Amino acid sequence: MREAALAALANAYCPYSKFPVGAAVLTENGEIFGGCNVENASYGLTICAERNAIFHAISNGHRNLIAIAVVTPSPQPMPPCGACRQVIHEFNPEADVLCFGQDTNAKHFKVSELLMAAFSRHNII
Repeated sequence: MREAALAALANAYCPYSKFPVGAAVLTENGEIFGGCNVENASYGLTICAERNAIFHAISNGHRNLIAIAVVTPSPQPMPPCGACRQVIHEFNPEADVLCFGQDTNAKHFKVSELLMAAFSRHNII
């Protein structure tokens, strides 16, 4: 997954932040889908690498995501933003989140640790 996320990072479109991010999701049947951040001059239209990878998996018919890997150029691993945490949670509240920076240390979380008391379909009346 890390290699797929690194490959996606190479395609990041980030002329504004200059901060490329790559992500890759692992599906229930072992397929891996990558995604990168794609920025826009209208900042609100930017899509994060994590959501890009998830939407790629979903558009290919996968609904149960087992894990997501995130790679950034920062020295320390960076976890997903709040919006991405919510989207990961939608497809598996116990998904593994693996974060890699440029050092050799990785961080591992469950999405439920990163997004406690998350809003979900169970909250909808």
